[in-house]
Amino acid sequence: MEPLAAGDPARIGDFVLHARLGAGGMGRVFLGQSPGGRAVAVKVMHPHLAQHAEFRHRFRREVIAAQAVSGAFTAPVVAAGPDDAPPWIATVYVPGPTLDEAVTRVGRMPEGSVWPLAAGLVEASLTPRAYGKPPLTVQITGHPK
Repeated sequence: MEPLAAGDPARIGDFVLHARLGAGGMGRVFLGQSPGGRAVAVKVMHPHLAQHAEFRHRFRREVIAAQAVSGAFTAPVVAAGPDDAPPWIATVYVPGPTLDEAVTRVGRMPEGSVWPLAAGLVEASLTPRAYGKPPLTVQITGHPK
């Protein structure tokens, strides 16, 4: 997590943004807060991509798929502005380390922990694919058993 940088929005939709969580090919992800105080992850499409109809269409499809997918492996969509300038989507924020951070901090996982983790990753990846959407982020929120 990093502080907001110069040029980052202070607000998207009804959400106040507090920090940068990361960035990808289509946009940046921010830690935000809903009017009711809920922590959210707000993905905002890069402005230069938002100018292209093809990217806006892809993002709109991603929002629709994310709204349709629910279950143990996905963060629920709180709100979205796929037609806003720039387009954005907000999901419940799930705090936790990335897999890289967890392995760096704890070290190599024992084999007995790796197989259940792998099975969970496969199961998690199948749900979004059923809606034509590959998973964007996989986060480990429990401890290996």
